[in-house]
Amino acid sequence: MIAAASIQEVLTRADIVEIIGQFVRLKKRGANFIANCPFHNEKTPSFHVSQPKGIYKCFGCGKGGNVVTFIQEHEKLSYPEAIRWLADYYKIILEETERSPEQQQRQLAEEGLRILNEFAAQYFQDTLLNTDEGQAIGLSYFKQRGFRKEIIDRFKLGYDPETGDDFYKAATQKGYSAELLEQAGLVKNRNGSYYDVYRGRVIFPIQSMTGRILGFGARILKTNDKAPKYINSPENELYVKSRVLYGMHQSRQAIGKQDECYLVEGYTDVISLHQGGVENVVASSGTSLTEDQLRLIGQLTKNLTILYDGDPAGIKAALRGLDMALAQSFNVQLVLFPGGEDPDSYIQKEGGAKFTEYIKAHKQDVIGFRLEVGLSEAGKDPVKKSKLVNEIAESISRINKAEDFSLQHHYIREASQKLDVDETGLINLVNKYIRERVEMERRQNRRDEVLPEANTIPVTDEPVMQPPQVNGEDQEWQLMSILVEYGAKSYEGYANVSALVYERIDPELLDNAMVRRLYDMYFNFSEKFNKLPDAAYFINHADESIQQKMAGLLYAKNEISHNWKERHNIETIHDEFNYINDVDSTLNYFELKKLMVMQEDLSEKIMQEKDPIKEKQLQAKHIELKQMERDIIKQHGTVALRIFRSRKKN
Repeated sequence: MIAAASIQEVLTRADIVEIIGQFVRLKKRGANFIANCPFHNEKTPSFHVSQPKGIYKCFGCGKGGNVVTFIQEHEKLSYPEAIRWLADYYKIILEETERSPEQQQRQLAEEGLRILNEFAAQYFQDTLLNTDEGQAIGLSYFKQRGFRKEIIDRFKLGYDPETGDDFYKAATQKGYSAELLEQAGLVKNRNGSYYDVYRGRVIFPIQSMTGRILGFGARILKTNDKAPKYINSPENELYVKSRVLYGMHQSRQAIGKQDECYLVEGYTDVISLHQGGVENVVASSGTSLTEDQLRLIGQLTKNLTILYDGDPAGIKAALRGLDMALAQSFNVQLVLFPGGEDPDSYIQKEGGAKFTEYIKAHKQDVIGFRLEVGLSEAGKDPVKKSKLVNEIAESISRINKAEDFSLQHHYIREASQKLDVDETGLINLVNKYIRERVEMERRQNRRDEVLPEANTIPVTDEPVMQPPQVNGEDQEWQLMSILVEYGAKSYEGYANVSALVYERIDPELLDNAMVRRLYDMYFNFSEKFNKLPDAAYFINHADESIQQKMAGLLYAKNEISHNWKERHNIETIHDEFNYINDVDSTLNYFELKKLMVMQEDLSEKIMQEKDPIKEKQLQAKHIELKQMERDIIKQHGTVALRIFRSRKKN
């Protein structure tokens, strides 16, 4: 178990902007930072990071939390693993309390595949570098490919002996079960005996963006028509092929710095380019480009250059996923290498400088490339040409941002000339695809839309503007926000805002279970430690659901632009003076809610009362409560509220 003091040191040292900036391209916006969310697809940034508060919040998908939550969510780690990751990043030595054998076993089970993969990667690398067979076979192969020692170390390359079960024996001796080894795809069972899946192969560990070992790729060295040249780990809790790009860990800083990502096909392409000094490169490892892979790249840059072989297979691979990249607002370009060459062989032969020159000289935009390839294939076949026209129009329709209008028009004009079709007709076809996609999105939005309930509007003789809706749950969360942000601030007639809330709010009016739990936590902390809990107490809470909710609660979505005064010559009221309005508004809500609950209780009693005198007294009290309700609404201008239905108490 990690000592509480060590966890606190990690939380104190960790800079949320520095950490998230390792994974996402952050842009300064006023006092905070914004980016496209790494957890869902979006074209307009809705992911916000507040450095002073130490929180992030996405107003698109709703995810939020602190620096630990981000690492947990992004890297799929447990809370202790995320703390260890941050400690390692900041070179903090964690103090850990002694664990019982049961706790050690539980820890082993929790980390499972991750621990095993780290062990396997180290075993394969040690075998490559420190055994006679590894040096004679595996290391010789890598040297023939021109890989230097530092590159072999950077990518943790390895080798598994030909014997058949050396790794299995080493792993089981270390305590790893055969079941876990089989689940990870490292061994297989044949007639009751286990053997190494990667025997006689060189190993390419596949890492996450932060360097965690997710799985392995392995290449056979001996000629064997029955065995595939490359094999990969099976998909499991850690390794999902469509969400991984080989080399992202080693390349992420160069991609962000150069604001461009090269996409290649294989492991050795990435390694050779790194050795040649071209480090902004990742590989799809033979899969079609996926939305999740594009999302990884999009966190760092929107400039994507695809590098593939110039043979028909390479051309076909280059075409896959291009519309998807256009739809995600990537600037996509392509480079094909001369016959018989691929990125690996070309940079090995020509070196990094000439490789970079070739890329710059031979980049083609995605539409021009598709036209060239498509026209070559279609020839004079009218059916194939008609199909190509529709494919090009559909691709151009993806370029649909207002600021890209001139680019879209350029492609339409170029395509109409090369395809020998009427430009107006092509424009109509492009617009048809845009309309179809917009309509599809509209239908989806309608399915997702939740119609709001009608509010009860007070009737007055004066014209009344349509008030905004007041959601009871939102108001309860607003109460928690006031306690956390303003609890220690002054309020006339009370020691502070928290004392006012404690006296005026009946906690039985809190219907939301989590709000009630946090409300009790707040005042229990105050009573126990004789001080009020601050925002960090909730943001860094061990319960992830609390972190998530409080991050969203405390992050001001509608912050006023830092240049508002300069642009509009309007002074804004700072929170330092404005918090009392928030406090009063929220208290008004709960006062009205209490009055309505009391009215409902009185209504039930009136219905059940048989004594005419007592019934008249109850009716008078009900009228008095209604008048109090009207006075509050009139005095404070409080918006109309939903009808509250009190729960019957047992």
